[in-house]
Amino acid sequence: MAKDAKAVEEGAAEAPKKSKKLLIIILAVVLLLVLGGGGAAFLLLKKNAHDGEDEEAAEETVKPKKKEKKKDGKEQPPIFINLDPFTVNLTPETGDQYLQVVLSLELDDVTAEPMLKAQMPKIRNNVTLMLSGKKASELLPREGKEKLAEELKDTMNSVIEPPTKNKKGELIMPDGPVKSVLFTSFIIQ
Repeated sequence: MAKDAKAVEEGAAEAPKKSKKLLIIILAVVLLLVLGGGGAAFLLLKKNAHDGEDEEAAEETVKPKKKEKKKDGKEQPPIFINLDPFTVNLTPETGDQYLQVVLSLELDDVTAEPMLKAQMPKIRNNVTLMLSGKKASELLPREGKEKLAEELKDTMNSVIEPPTKNKKGELIMPDGPVKSVLFTSFIIQ
C-alpha cells in the first residue's frame, strides 16, 4: 500500500506541474493576441487619422476662410444680435401691402457688437429704406428671401465699413462684421 500511496502522491505532484505549464502557455497566447490586436487597432487609427488630414486639406482648399479660434485653441461660439422688428409699406402692386420682419445678425467677432450698436440708427434707416423699396412678389419665394438677406448684410456692413471702388469704378462691398442675416419672423400682409 505504501507503493500505491507514493504513486498517488507522484501523480498529484505531476498534475500541478502540467497545469502550471498549461496556464503559462495560455497566458502567453492571450498576451500575444492582446498585443497583436492593440497593434492592429493602432495602425487602423493612424491610417484613419491620415485619411482625416487629407479630407481636412481638401476642405481647406474648398473653404479658404479659416474659422477663428481663441487663444486656447478652441473655436469661438457664434455671436448673435437680435434687432427690433421692422414694419414697412411695400411698393404697391395690388393695393397696400406691409412687411413685418424680425432679424438676428450673426457677427464674426465679439468686438464688433459695440461698433454695430453705435451705428444702429443709421443701420435701421438704411434697412427701412431698402425694405420699403421691395415688392411682395420679389420677397415671397425662398430665393427672394435669400437675396434679401444678402442685400441686408451688405447694407449693414456698408454702414460700418463704406464700400470702395476698384479701377473699373465698380463698388466692392466690404467683408464687415455681419456674417449673415437671419429671419426670425417674416410676415407679408
